[in-house]
Amino acid sequence: MTTEPRSIARLSVLLQSGALDPVALAEETLSAIEAHPDAAIFTCLLKDRAMAEAQAASRRLREGRSLGMLDGVPVAWKDLFDIEGLPTTAGSTVLKDSAPASRDAAVVRALSGAGMVSVGRVNMSEFAFSGLGINPHYGTPRNPASPAGEHRIPGGSSSGSGVAVAAGLVPVSIGTDTGGSVRIPAAFNGIVGYKATRGRYSMEGVFPLARSLDSLGPLCRTVQDAVWIDAAMRGLTAAEALLRPSPTDLSFVVPETVFFDGAEPEVVAAFEMAVEQLAKAGARIRRQAFPEFSAIFDVMAKHGALVTAEAFVLHRERITGPAAAEIDPRVVKRTLLGEKITLSGYLETLAVREALTASFEAQLGPNDILLSPTLPLVAPLVQPLIDDEDLFFQTNGKTLRNTLVGNFLDWCGVSLPCGTGAAGMPVGLLLSGPKNSDARVLAVAAAVEGLLG
Repeated sequence: MTTEPRSIARLSVLLQSGALDPVALAEETLSAIEAHPDAAIFTCLLKDRAMAEAQAASRRLREGRSLGMLDGVPVAWKDLFDIEGLPTTAGSTVLKDSAPASRDAAVVRALSGAGMVSVGRVNMSEFAFSGLGINPHYGTPRNPASPAGEHRIPGGSSSGSGVAVAAGLVPVSIGTDTGGSVRIPAAFNGIVGYKATRGRYSMEGVFPLARSLDSLGPLCRTVQDAVWIDAAMRGLTAAEALLRPSPTDLSFVVPETVFFDGAEPEVVAAFEMAVEQLAKAGARIRRQAFPEFSAIFDVMAKHGALVTAEAFVLHRERITGPAAAEIDPRVVKRTLLGEKITLSGYLETLAVREALTASFEAQLGPNDILLSPTLPLVAPLVQPLIDDEDLFFQTNGKTLRNTLVGNFLDWCGVSLPCGTGAAGMPVGLLLSGPKNSDARVLAVAAAVEGLLG
């Protein structure tokens, strides 16, 4: 069963006008989740909490005390965000008996304060350490765009978030993005994913992967929805007006380095069709090589990845002790690589990161937005990746490649659907900007969304 997908904006109109009651919406949402044939999307439902929050929203709306556009709208949370009274399991069974959270994560409190109704927690790659979304403990959610009879990957690590929105079960789910974990499932599932600048929101109560790279963001149906969620997650009572630039004010740079290497021809074709549409509308588009992007992979080859170093420090006791037997062996194997990363290598990587970020930013004009395929491939089948560990790691590396550039250089970014590739699977278009250019990136993304229809 797939429900009819509705955006936050559409639900908000119905709720604010009284045409839809928050309690009825919460009941409908919970029923749809329970009736859905894919039991791997949600790891737990928050029925009592959801009904209490929906009843409170219903009272406010009846009494003319609406908290704003998000009041009564359902939201799902990746299993990395603290929910009061529950252990935060991070897609792993080794944490299921850990102490329950004493209070909600800061961003959970922020969206609750905006009147949103938390309906459940969604699945993810274990410890957020894969871009594929395969989870041997809680199952792997099926990408809803998969052809009949096929089970294709949802993308990770925010796998359940991407599928829950794409399947129409919730209008928004909040994910994390350390190497692409919001933008990857958004692209694979054909929805919108916004990775905010690192530090834009409080990380209090969010289970980390690598603090030097971790960022947050919503997976949703439209850029407008992302703008409203962004404002609420920052504690603002209302979003700033979304002023879409005119097509002739759009300026894009298409990177010729790294992003197209080994890309599937259908992905490139879908991307170029989108570029052509933007150019016809009057957007300025230039193509440029960026040696900085290759240099990122050079320093990773020399010293190891920042994410691997930090994940090893975080999980060292688990993956070197008896708990390792209960963890996905692919996660253990990848995390153990961090043991070989030296302090001097880690510090040199940080210094190179700072220099490459400055060098890249110096080449952008004041309004330039980087335009690229989100991913070089469409979502592949699950089973071959489970059966072949070498293929798993190779595909994981290819899947993370384009998006991790943005985490390393501290970008913000929005992935939009831009057509289909092989097997009719969704292709993503990625708009990226330097740190703290979030407002510009969101406004441009909204303009592009309108132009591409």
